[in-house]
Amino acid sequence: MDDDFKSELKNSILKTGTTILGIVCKDGVVMAADRQVTAGNFVMSKTFKKVNQINDYLVVSWTGGVADAQRLSKLIAAELRLKELRSKSRPSVKQSANLVASLTYSQIRQPSMLPNIVGTLIGGFNEDGSAELYTIEPAGSIIRVEDYDANFGSGMPYVLGLLERQYKPGLSVKEGVELAQEALKASTQRDVGSGYGIDVFTITKEGIKKVVEQEIQPTYKDKEK
Repeated sequence: MDDDFKSELKNSILKTGTTILGIVCKDGVVMAADRQVTAGNFVMSKTFKKVNQINDYLVVSWTGGVADAQRLSKLIAAELRLKELRSKSRPSVKQSANLVASLTYSQIRQPSMLPNIVGTLIGGFNEDGSAELYTIEPAGSIIRVEDYDANFGSGMPYVLGLLERQYKPGLSVKEGVELAQEALKASTQRDVGSGYGIDVFTITKEGIKKVVEQEIQPTYKDKEK
């Protein structure tokens, strides 16, 4: 494959901008994302949900190619269900995250003209009620998150800059929700790949709840004289 063709192919691939984030709290985990999907400098969707509950105990959010993320989400849900049926026990959050990392690692290394490139945040609660958050970067490495993370979304610099100053160890889930909203607002104001909506989930021993579901609507005001 010559260099000109490689360059043309690279420039023609649909690319997505994203803000996803996860925050570890004293009583659970908060996960959030914006809703905008882009292809280059064109907005493809204003309503895409990037953070989703995939079963009774896990929430997953993605950054990267939309088709790749959708496929990986379905694979993970199916594989976890099969694992549960075979072992007659529910996989832990760590086991689930390792499955995501394994699938990500294998798919990025399969020979392909269009490689599967997806970054993932996965949060959930274990059978003992403890909540955990893991980040899986696009090459497949896995890290347990002790405080907060935004993976490799285009909004990451804006989110991490704010969280670096405002996150405090031991904050409550309620405080984490408020902080997540502020971080997303900061990102959608400055990152051209993020915007149009906010979705926020909480993960605690009581279960998974979607606590924020908002649209960002443009308004026009006359300039004050």
